[in-house]
Amino acid sequence: MFAGLKEKYAAVKDRKITTLFDASRAHEFAVQTDGLFFDYSKTNIDGETLALLLDLTKTAGLAKMRAAMFSGKKINITEDRAVLHTALRQSSGSVTVDGQDVMPGVLAIRARMLKFSEEVCSGTIHGQGGAYTDIVNIGIGGSDLGPAMTYLALKPYLQGPKVHYVSNVDGAHVTDILAGLDAQTTLVIVASKTFTTIETLTNAETALRWMGQSVANPAGQFAALSTATDKTAAFGISPDQVFGFEDWVGGRYSLWGPIGLSLALAIGSDNFTALLNGAAAMDYHFQSAEATDNLPVMLALVGIWHAQVAGYATRAVLPYEQRLSRFPAYLQQLEMESNGKSVGIDGQDLTVASGPIVWGEPGTNGQHAFYQLIHQGTNVVPCEFMIAQVGHEPDLSHQHQLLQANCLAQSQALMLGRNLDVARTIAASKGFEGAELERQARHRVFKGNRPSTTLIYPKLTPYCLGQLIALYEHRVFVEGVILGINSFDQWGVELGKELATALGPVIAGAEPGSGNDPSTLNLVSKLTQG
Repeated sequence: MFAGLKEKYAAVKDRKITTLFDASRAHEFAVQTDGLFFDYSKTNIDGETLALLLDLTKTAGLAKMRAAMFSGKKINITEDRAVLHTALRQSSGSVTVDGQDVMPGVLAIRARMLKFSEEVCSGTIHGQGGAYTDIVNIGIGGSDLGPAMTYLALKPYLQGPKVHYVSNVDGAHVTDILAGLDAQTTLVIVASKTFTTIETLTNAETALRWMGQSVANPAGQFAALSTATDKTAAFGISPDQVFGFEDWVGGRYSLWGPIGLSLALAIGSDNFTALLNGAAAMDYHFQSAEATDNLPVMLALVGIWHAQVAGYATRAVLPYEQRLSRFPAYLQQLEMESNGKSVGIDGQDLTVASGPIVWGEPGTNGQHAFYQLIHQGTNVVPCEFMIAQVGHEPDLSHQHQLLQANCLAQSQALMLGRNLDVARTIAASKGFEGAELERQARHRVFKGNRPSTTLIYPKLTPYCLGQLIALYEHRVFVEGVILGINSFDQWGVELGKELATALGPVIAGAEPGSGNDPSTLNLVSKLTQG
């Protein structure tokens, strides 16, 4: 499947990207829709390469798989589930799963959720001490990363109670978050579909004890995002404050429904609806646009070229937007939990590498941290830059222009580099001569020819953020289809959970743990006995 592309890469890998530019390349190797502009001209992809990449989508049956996902077919074959996070952002229509239209239920739970949000923000629903001033969202993984990232991204739109996110089972996290809060005006949201996630329930019980120190009915100030109504009732949470969602919504794709309750509380119903609308617009684009004009498809194909064909092991996502500081971490889970597999849908070993390592930080901070490696290190790191046309601080437009200049300069520097002759001139201008000039010059050489893409968006609004998140969701889907894997299970998470459950009693001294390996037993001994 990748043979032709591998041959193509071998033939062009040393070609200078700059030699590909003619009068039309910058326009032809770009995609735009609904305010978004994606430039991939600073890569080594040419017309022939693009045709080969597009052939992958046909060979893999992308159109058929895409239609199956949106129509409610059970494409998560290892768990026999549909994959319908897209339904959570629809405002009308019907989607059938097991012969039943799921949209009435989606719209009903959304209406309940938004009504609850409005009543909390108005003070109609309140704590023992009055209107809620703070929300503590307790979750982990997709029940935390998505909402926490989005909350930071949409700070200019905050209008409700202040939201705090707890995820780590390390007691320091919940302790530090609860410190300074007034329990009588704090609402705790527990996000766990099964209400059995050990980290989340442990933190929830700690929060309940804290709440009970000053609130007569502590569980009354809890809400749950869960389908396990028997367990939430046993915890003491009122059914009116329990919001469930179906098993066809994976954790890392779940912020569009009840898992997004903390967001609705923070930004209000209208802004939360705008977030959904932006994602729905990207859904429509993904389904309707031709491949070469399709943002998720082209973003995925560039990723495939770099990771599976060129063999670049990592991908740096570099948003030049401080409020997107958690976006790379969110994409780490989205990409690596989805496509970090070693077998295909058929259960056979993959013949190519699966998902790359995804990492990054916002610019310009990263420029003074890891960009040294990106520019002069021995490993090539494809970079994905993101930048807004307009910022949220009109009185600081000069700073946004400086931010934009830095973003464009970095992608330009990665491509152009600096040759030895120019480096010699620079070294000479600093007074170096002879052998020392040569040595100093070599330290100033940038090989260049390093690929990058740039995604420009108008302004980081709720609608725009919805577009961006859905764009990357669909990118992961396209890559998974081409690789022939199931992007919607995560069995790699399970083994560690099982072993942690078994080791708990051993560390507590309740069991000997004789079945464990010598290294682990020795580590237990060091932790418990010193």
